[in-house]
Amino acid sequence: MRHGIFTPPPPVNEPVKSYAPGSPERSALKAKLEELRGQVLDIPLVIGGKEVRTGKLGSCVEPHDHGRVLARFHQGGPDEIAAAIAAANAAWRTWSELPFEARASVFLKAAELLAGPWRQVLNAATMLGQSKTAFQAEIDAACELIDFWRFNVDFLARIEREQPLSGPQMWNRLEYRPLEGFVVAITPFNFTSIAGNLPTAPALCGNVALWKPASTAVYSAWFLMKLLEEAGLPPGVVNFVPCSGADVSKVALAHRDLAGVHFTGSTEVFNGIWRTVGARLGEYKGYPRLVGETGGKDFVFAHPTADVQALTVALVRGAFEYQGQKCSAASRAYVPASLWPAVREKLVAMVRELRMGDPTDFTNFLGAVIDRNSFEKLKGHIDRARGGGEAELVVGGKCDGSKGWFIEPTVILAKTPKYPTMCEELFGPVLTVWVYEDAKLDEALTRCDEDSPYALTGAIFGRDRAELERMATRLRHAAGNFYVNDKPTGAVVGQQPFGGARASGTNDKAGSSLNLLRWLSPRTIKENFVPPTDWRYPHQAAP
Repeated sequence: MRHGIFTPPPPVNEPVKSYAPGSPERSALKAKLEELRGQVLDIPLVIGGKEVRTGKLGSCVEPHDHGRVLARFHQGGPDEIAAAIAAANAAWRTWSELPFEARASVFLKAAELLAGPWRQVLNAATMLGQSKTAFQAEIDAACELIDFWRFNVDFLARIEREQPLSGPQMWNRLEYRPLEGFVVAITPFNFTSIAGNLPTAPALCGNVALWKPASTAVYSAWFLMKLLEEAGLPPGVVNFVPCSGADVSKVALAHRDLAGVHFTGSTEVFNGIWRTVGARLGEYKGYPRLVGETGGKDFVFAHPTADVQALTVALVRGAFEYQGQKCSAASRAYVPASLWPAVREKLVAMVRELRMGDPTDFTNFLGAVIDRNSFEKLKGHIDRARGGGEAELVVGGKCDGSKGWFIEPTVILAKTPKYPTMCEELFGPVLTVWVYEDAKLDEALTRCDEDSPYALTGAIFGRDRAELERMATRLRHAAGNFYVNDKPTGAVVGQQPFGGARASGTNDKAGSSLNLLRWLSPRTIKENFVPPTDWRYPHQAAP
């Protein structure tokens, strides 16, 4: 029973460690990498707090050395999904009725565990299983997830403090209830932090979840599940169920108690979820909340007054960090003809300096793409550009899948703004550039706004303030996260809430109170201190 109005600790963004030679974090991470590589884990499902082994096994491998197995994981089917739903529903009453501070304490503790003893566990698992460099793992698996857990608590506390006005002789209150039922959290391979946030943001609000991690990121997801258990998350609140999307659709999305879907992944899959749920309206207890962050075709648009060095660095970092496998990665660029010769020269020189290989070699800038399907898709686009015609290869283009799924950082010059790699999501280390005539800036802005269906992130570069304002206005709806003289990646929780619209999702802004509001169902309470005792109104009296 609560006997006070409690204020959680003020959130502060977790400092990013450098992993410089000689630093203690570098030594600790290298030791953990060696330890994890020395074992092959057996990863079960976790349903209602109990480990479940089905015998239907998948493999967790290193994308940069796909012959090296990190773990075997058990895959669930319809029966396990049904059991997870039952476990979640059984946990709902007790968890949903806990006071805010009791739930918040679990995730604040999880943040401290991740900042301390679990930091290098999650960093190492993310490096090995998702082929991230030490820095990319640190900003994701450690810092961003710590920030999610700390800031979400603060956001929810702020939401609960938002109360209505009260008139004379009454007290109006707003209660923030969880949803009735369970939430399905479907998480991607590319960010361990998103895998941790999608099931736990609804859980903080009092909801229960069925968590389906990406099959290519089960390894790091398993360690997240164990961390949450150590933090005191009760059994059944989050149920860890690696399984197929088809089975989730068949069982979970068809269940009467489906309360919502928290999703990050492809636009096509989210469209399918939306259609499935829409076809069943009237069968659910309530309207399920659908929250999705989907595809992107993120742009960098340069004005003729742009600083060439800053622009080129933004293109290299924005396009090639983590092999371009970020929802926000720079994938298309619009460069004026007056700047292109200088940009091209610098771009080629920088790209040729990028080292690619095993991320446990800390001198490498990027690793491998996640799996064979991604490799083959990207190779196909590069081979088409190599053939000439509507495009040419500026730099890069080598593809080697013999040991790991390695795609060399590649820059394509498109001869038309509607060339496929200028419009379609690739999700890899491929940047396509279209060079526009300086005098046709407005036409180029239209092409940037209209030629791709996505609207996730975008950046503009220039030194003319009036032109920057005009460009930002013209591209107002082209990106949910918009950057001026900066790369279109690297959103920080509490600083740049993340999400986009159009074919990029519902723009519910992970890392803000806007996202948490989707997992709450408010109840208005009016208490009348002096209720009327006469049914008549004054205007009814005789004159």
